[in-house]
Amino acid sequence: MKRGIFVSGNIAKLMDWIKPIVIATVLIVLVRSFLVTPIVVDGASMKPTLENGDRLIVKKIGDFERFDIVVFNTSIGTKYVKRIIGMPGDHIAYKNDELFINGILFEEPYLNSSKSQLEGALPFTLDFSLEETLNISKIPDGFYFVIGDNRRNSNDSRNAEIGLVAEKEIIGTTDVRFYPFNDIELLK
Repeated sequence: MKRGIFVSGNIAKLMDWIKPIVIATVLIVLVRSFLVTPIVVDGASMKPTLENGDRLIVKKIGDFERFDIVVFNTSIGTKYVKRIIGMPGDHIAYKNDELFINGILFEEPYLNSSKSQLEGALPFTLDFSLEETLNISKIPDGFYFVIGDNRRNSNDSRNAEIGLVAEKEIIGTTDVRFYPFNDIELLK
């Protein structure tokens, strides 16, 4: 009889450990699937805002706004991190290194440090318009125009390979860098 009590006692103790592990695992899967997930920046297209290897928290809920940093899936199966410049219904153009949305000049303060270090005769962002790059006059409903902060070295909506990003391909927005630890910050 003692052996039977000992075995059932061990099973009870084992179940005391298994229950919280299963509950924690289910909670982690749910949070990562529907609320937030970490991502690692791969490349230099968002410099100086983000560096290669930075780790970010991607928020999977909420609406997208102009100048949000978003993470999205591409047709080639990779994830990109870029900034939303154009919203549905917008006309986008760059002239003389200045952003015009629907004919109105918009400031981009997150580019100031890069522009101040500018060398050479080329502007930081070359002139373009939606008509020249994508052969459209307005961004259609359900799509966004995204650009990397490193305008001279970014594969983004200005290139036909990426083009406009469908809302359904956007994983979420990010405004928190949590690694490297000495650079933890809320992103602008």
